[in-house]
Amino acid sequence: MTTLEYVKWVHLLAAAVWTGGLIVLTFLVLAIRKATDDVDVLRATARMFSKVSWSAFGIAVIAGAWLYTDSGLPWSQFTTKGTLVVSVGILTLIHQITAKYSSPAVRGIVQLVIVLLSIGIFGAAVALVPGP
Repeated sequence: MTTLEYVKWVHLLAAAVWTGGLIVLTFLVLAIRKATDDVDVLRATARMFSKVSWSAFGIAVIAGAWLYTDSGLPWSQFTTKGTLVVSVGILTLIHQITAKYSSPAVRGIVQLVIVLLSIGIFGAAVALVPGP
């Protein structure tokens, strides 16, 4: 396997962990909230998810930048995906910092927006790949 193939593999795995984890977390939070009123369970789940997800996000960003730089495409074609990635990163950071002060409804709405934007990143990535 070439270095570039390895970087692509790592990028895709990290992106799958990030986005798949967000989708799983959405349903996991719903199940936990239905099963218990103990906010410590939710907080522990969020802390553990945070460690995994931020690592995956960082790896995906670094590997993605490497892949895009190597592609030779102009950075102007990266605008949509890049804007989505930065937006998701900032929104997720704000969400993480303010979560314990926000109502469950606000947290849920913000989480849904983060999930939808993350799925949008996949769509933007597919659009960057040259067709047949």
